[in-house]
Amino acid sequence: MSELTQVLRHLVPVDDPNTLVDSSTGDDAAVYRLDDHRALVVSADFFTPIVDDPFDFGRIAAANALSDIYAMGARTLFALNLVGFPRRLLGEGILERILDGAGQLCREAGVPVLGGHSIDDPEPKFGMVAVGEVHPDRLMTNAGARVGDALVLTKPLGSGVVTTAIKADAAPPDVVREAIEIMATLNKGSAEAAQAAGVRAGTDVTGFGLLGHLRNMLRASGTAARIHGHGVPFLRGAMELADAGHVPAGSKRNLEDLAADLEWSADLPTGLRTLLTDAQTSGGLLLCVPADRVDALVADLRGKAPAATVVGHVVDGPAGRITIS
Repeated sequence: MSELTQVLRHLVPVDDPNTLVDSSTGDDAAVYRLDDHRALVVSADFFTPIVDDPFDFGRIAAANALSDIYAMGARTLFALNLVGFPRRLLGEGILERILDGAGQLCREAGVPVLGGHSIDDPEPKFGMVAVGEVHPDRLMTNAGARVGDALVLTKPLGSGVVTTAIKADAAPPDVVREAIEIMATLNKGSAEAAQAAGVRAGTDVTGFGLLGHLRNMLRASGTAARIHGHGVPFLRGAMELADAGHVPAGSKRNLEDLAADLEWSADLPTGLRTLLTDAQTSGGLLLCVPADRVDALVADLRGKAPAATVVGHVVDGPAGRITIS
């Protein structure tokens, strides 16, 4: 169990019948019922720069924040900026570029940015509060995985490894550019395809990595899973960078935290294990799809998402247990 999970256990339990999703299941956003037809979906996310260009950082941070709303099957209503920035650098134009990148991404998504909050911070940070709505009956949560569901991933893994290599000036320019564009790709189209297919269980893949977010979903659902490790899509160049040792600390912690719940096939290489637990930024959606809807969903995702790959299945077994073959 991660240190953060242990801390979250001390939150005061929520006793409100209109609360549909709170922190107890480790889901992507909080959900509060307004009436029989509407529920409010709210999330907040921010982090330090992971790429060199401020404009790209803003785009990625915005896509990452909006993703939590899409992962719940909701429509985003508006967003607010969250800014931590050193006052001494305000005249350099850096913050303006970050906000421009985020604003462009939000305009692409059709999401107005209505304001926000800023503080003087020696280390730059940026993110957003995202607010959306969904019909309570159409909500996607991480507690709805059912035995027999296929697991469909909509973006390749490896952004944590690539961004770590960027800091060491070790990532080839074409690898960096592809990773940036995929991180800045909205999960809006993927969420719309999931809704059209009637998907009711899913999550987005971010800091806990594919297997970490999957374990959260399996625990909340009381199920286990089998992952086809060699069939998982990865960013171009990510495996080589992982093998060269460009692994973020968060990914290492993920692998350690997950160890007791993972069963690896002996032939899986170290680099592949690293990428399956790699801490992602603005990753794709991981969707639990009933078997009779998989083909239709995958076909719909093509052209809407960077990947549309069946990476495994939900199976009967101890809650949270994952077998990787």
